[in-house]
Amino acid sequence: MEQKKIVLAIGGESLSFVPTEVDYNDYMNELMPDNKVAPAHNFVFNTAVEESKPAVREIAATNPSAVVQIAAVLMQEFAPALDIKVKK
Repeated sequence: MEQKKIVLAIGGESLSFVPTEVDYNDYMNELMPDNKVAPAHNFVFNTAVEESKPAVREIAATNPSAVVQIAAVLMQEFAPALDIKVKK
């Protein structure tokens, strides 16, 4: 499977991420009702390209919900929801 580069515009900067199926699986497996921030942080930083990591660190340091918001957008782009209906 070809790696898909996702570029997000955050605070006027273009930041690049390259999530993989392994990153996706790790993130989903780490999510727990009482543990969402740490898995989001790991997913965002594991998928950020090296050149984008300093800016991501700065954004995360100034906004406590940044990694959760970034992870949500990355997940939406990497694994979009399917249109599924139950047939009766």
